[in-house]
Amino acid sequence: MTLRRADILSIANMAAADAAAVAAGTPTSVLMERAGGAVADAVVARFSPRPTVVLVGPGDNGGDGYVVARLLKAQGWPIRIESMATPKTAAAAVAAALWNGETTALTERGGRADLVIDAIFGAGLDRPLSVELGRLARRLEPMRSSVVAIDVPSGLSGDLAAPMGGICFLAGLTVTFHRRKFAHVLQPGRSACGEVVVADIGLESVSTSLSENTPDLWAPLYPWPKVSVHKSTRGRLIVVSGDAWSTGAARLAARAGLRAGAGLVTMLSPPEALAINAAHLEAVMLRPFETELELEAAASSAEAVIIGPAAGVTDATLSNVLALARTGAALVIDADALTVFRNDPEELFCALDRDDVLTPHPGEFERIFPGLLKQSPERISAARAAAFRAQAVVVLKGPDTVIAASDGRAAVNLNGTPWLATAGSGDVLAGLIGGLVAQGMESFEAACAGVWIHAACADQFGPGLVSEDLPDLIPMVL
Repeated sequence: MTLRRADILSIANMAAADAAAVAAGTPTSVLMERAGGAVADAVVARFSPRPTVVLVGPGDNGGDGYVVARLLKAQGWPIRIESMATPKTAAAAVAAALWNGETTALTERGGRADLVIDAIFGAGLDRPLSVELGRLARRLEPMRSSVVAIDVPSGLSGDLAAPMGGICFLAGLTVTFHRRKFAHVLQPGRSACGEVVVADIGLESVSTSLSENTPDLWAPLYPWPKVSVHKSTRGRLIVVSGDAWSTGAARLAARAGLRAGAGLVTMLSPPEALAINAAHLEAVMLRPFETELELEAAASSAEAVIIGPAAGVTDATLSNVLALARTGAALVIDADALTVFRNDPEELFCALDRDDVLTPHPGEFERIFPGLLKQSPERISAARAAAFRAQAVVVLKGPDTVIAASDGRAAVNLNGTPWLATAGSGDVLAGLIGGLVAQGMESFEAACAGVWIHAACADQFGPGLVSEDLPDLIPMVL
């Protein structure tokens, strides 16, 4: 099945798309007119005419700025340009020649207007802002809601999603072209961009294995039940409970798996935790186990197993993970079941297969992939490298969660919300993913779906959310 994808591009990908358009007969000056027109349209849609200044640099990003200024001036906007330097590209020079309005030199004391359009540098910048531009960026920070960036805020690296030299302009609105870049989806770049509008300027798609995590990516593969289905064919999910004092996390995961559609959910519990779990469980079944061999036997008929939520960082948890790996069920490994392998991550990796899913937050990621985040240019590269090393799906959690598969596919989640910063939310996510995998959904797509649904539930609830609220929000989101 062909899925609709909203790809995310590197700067090299975008340069290739531009070059392909030019080679096919579309001049850069025409692309510049389309880009400038898209920015002008976005500005007019959000702001009434007001004193406006366009800050332009010497490259094609500055050329886009000249086009924007000309088009807004033609609509009666009071607008002027502050130029950093003479245009240095042929297309920017053409755009500058068509501008017949006020132009002054760009200085650190510039940008004084009710609306500022930042067209100094684009996403391909590879050096820090000058001292003067850095001062201007800082001075404009309090009015960021009235700053519109073309492509990315100046000073922000398109690939690294971080300010070059530690500072960049901050925008309330960023208009980019063709597809989002790394800077638009990863922190801290995403926060610097504000609202991001992606404008179509007539470029052809380029081949990439990185996409936005939206329902278009996975909804066609969602395991909607057929009329002939019954509970045994909707998937059997096992959740492993912690000890008597640590049972709530596993119950959150089990309830989420049930809400996600798994037909039969069973919690395997140490004997001392049976009574506590029994007092809280209804549709989720409950069975005891004492040894890893009993756990392996009890889980042998399951399609998916979740282990880790409040499991305990103990030798028993390590042995239980290895025993479950022998069952052939797809594993969702979270929290303590990751940390327990911190001294020998390879022992975990050797037990995994491509259908298993690891769901670390950054601290847990560091424990099983030590140094990888710091050594990687950004989170996408780190998650991909981790998935390849583990030969499993990796969900690197955070405000910009990255889901990566061992074959190089990756997706970045864009609907994250701060309401998920509450104890137990990760346990619910593990349950969502496990419930989808249990129903036969491929693990990468199940992880993408689980992450998106999880965030959508939290966003729908808003302030006051606690993790116990999340499972009951799943049906409404679905």
